[in-house]
Amino acid sequence: MQHRIIVLGAGYTGAIAAGRLAKRLHREDVAITLVNAEPDFVERVRMHQLAVGQDLRPRPFDEMFAGTGVELKLAKVTGVDVDRKTVAVCAVRDVLDANGAEELEYDTLVYALGSGWNDQGVPGTAEHAHEIAGRPGALQLRERLARLDAGQPVVVVGGGLTGLEAATEIAEARRDLAVVLAARGGLGDWLSPKGRRHVRKVFDKLGITVHEHTAVTGVEADRVVTADGKAIPAAVTVWTTGFAVHPIAQATTLETTGTGQIVVDATMRSVSHPDVYAIGDAAMAMGPGDKPLRMSCASGTPTAWQAADAIAARLTGAKLPNAPLRYFNQCISLGRKEGLIQYVTADDRAVRSALTGRLAAVYKELVCKGAAWGVANPMLGMPTRRRRVVRERARAGSAV
Repeated sequence: MQHRIIVLGAGYTGAIAAGRLAKRLHREDVAITLVNAEPDFVERVRMHQLAVGQDLRPRPFDEMFAGTGVELKLAKVTGVDVDRKTVAVCAVRDVLDANGAEELEYDTLVYALGSGWNDQGVPGTAEHAHEIAGRPGALQLRERLARLDAGQPVVVVGGGLTGLEAATEIAEARRDLAVVLAARGGLGDWLSPKGRRHVRKVFDKLGITVHEHTAVTGVEADRVVTADGKAIPAAVTVWTTGFAVHPIAQATTLETTGTGQIVVDATMRSVSHPDVYAIGDAAMAMGPGDKPLRMSCASGTPTAWQAADAIAARLTGAKLPNAPLRYFNQCISLGRKEGLIQYVTADDRAVRSALTGRLAAVYKELVCKGAAWGVANPMLGMPTRRRRVVRERARAGSAV
């Protein structure tokens, strides 16, 4: 009798967790099912590149997980019953057909459904703005940008990491467009003085107009409206003001936060349901100084490692992992030729040191490539002597 592990979502965190579990456990002892709506891995950190017309390398899951024992189920998750330990899914082609519904049973669930864009409830955003939180949105923006004539304005709303990357990527790829960034705070105001100076230098070089301390309160077909009543012309509006988690968890009996994140302990295990683990953006995980980890790939990858190692340890009777979840730097691309590596404290506060320019752009590119490589190449597996314990616990049906 195999211990059934279901991983929901195959972004960075879900794919890493599934691969790491497959390496650490033996396929005779566990059945690992990875549920995802798309057959290819999406490099979310490159969506701004996709949006401006760059072609990304295809990464099919059937190749990435070939020979690992991970079963990929192409389906959309429609519900989770954590009391009955079941997941409701529907084949992607049958989303609107009740006959395509299916129920999967699990012994351990890894919830990695992640997040999507957050319109913050601003009127007109859903109808008129574009987003780059996923591949469909990035492809729609790509098509729209390709149709723009020279001189037309593109407004990027949001001054965080995604906003900086989107604005500079668009401005570099389409020097003929009038790119504008609207930021609620100052430009790069969380960065070190050196980091802020470099961002402003790149923005000036690319001709990006910046509206600082500007809250956008409405989006229309041809403009955005600010809190002080001003209108900024926009042939295209790109909305990058943060992320919202998938709503399914909040509809369950799991303990969640007001924003729908699953509350977990230091091993990424749900505090209310011990057979459920949450990782990445879906988890309310605490980092150094008891500060919640921010939604990012930098946070998600170590939570995937932590959860996979904890599950393997509990199944095999090994020592639980105690790796600290901390930050080292923030990697920001500013087009293809410029970048910024802002070094930070363990709890993600900027320090004076920063790497800038072409070298920083190369560094960021290596980080992106390394993240994708890590999905397909998790750490090597658990020693054979542990497998007997896994079999015994699987037969007993104990939670891990």
